[in-house]
Amino acid sequence: MSQFIPTGMIRFMTFEINSAYLAAEGLLEPLLQELEGITDIHDQLVLSSQPAKQSYWAQNIWRNPKIIQIDSINDAARKLRSLHRNWCLYSHTLHRRAKLILDKLPPVSSSPMSFPVSLSTTQLGSFTLLDENTLLASPECSSAFPNGKPLFVEDRNGPPNRAYLKLYEALTIAGTTPQPGEFCIDVGGSPGGWAWVINQCGADVLSIDRSPLSLSMQNKKGVTFQKRDAFKLLPGEFENQHVDWLFSDIICYPEKLYDWILEWVESGICKNFICTIKFKGEPDLSIADKF
Repeated sequence: MSQFIPTGMIRFMTFEINSAYLAAEGLLEPLLQELEGITDIHDQLVLSSQPAKQSYWAQNIWRNPKIIQIDSINDAARKLRSLHRNWCLYSHTLHRRAKLILDKLPPVSSSPMSFPVSLSTTQLGSFTLLDENTLLASPECSSAFPNGKPLFVEDRNGPPNRAYLKLYEALTIAGTTPQPGEFCIDVGGSPGGWAWVINQCGADVLSIDRSPLSLSMQNKKGVTFQKRDAFKLLPGEFENQHVDWLFSDIICYPEKLYDWILEWVESGICKNFICTIKFKGEPDLSIADKF
């Protein structure tokens, strides 16, 4: 007796999918170079036969994806609910059908968040349609943000540039913020986007850069500025003062930043660090591993 197997099922039975990686915008190519065992690519979503691993170029990692055959929209929603409660849709094809499935699931807010915000402790799963009758779904993902992309309520009047959104994201992931009465150092601070966030949190901030802060930041209480080379700012200058946070959004070679940050870490003067790493040309991920 012959048995009918959907063509989509035949396709996905030919290989295992043990992890999936959603590339950050514009970073699909470096993500592909970083991964092994790639079996398929669906727009920005890269499927792999290898177990999930840390990735620098993925904004969300699907750690335990499962292929699920479905008969209908209701069947898809039922099977997803049996696996997990909270789901986020990554839609790359069959958008209407995918949205109808999402609408059958418990609602998950996609509204911009007001900073500061505490992330939900409930895991946010991700799913997508591979074809009309095949779901790929992972109850466990690396990011608490829908599709790994945070959305914040933007302040279009206060901060001098949009760099403040990067610090919103970093502090939200860290689960803590500078507190009133704390002292922070912000290097590479011009024109003052990060200093603005720190100041809004109620902490005092010393901003270091070769270029000045914006006029709006220069007059803020609790914000001081020094025009100087950030890498000549050393822990020895603060032997009699506790530094609660050191922030760096400076443009420099990662190796130089690492050596400078390491000196601060080893000094024991500062307990919290948030740094961005900026690559020029072909990235050397071995230096990122050191951080």
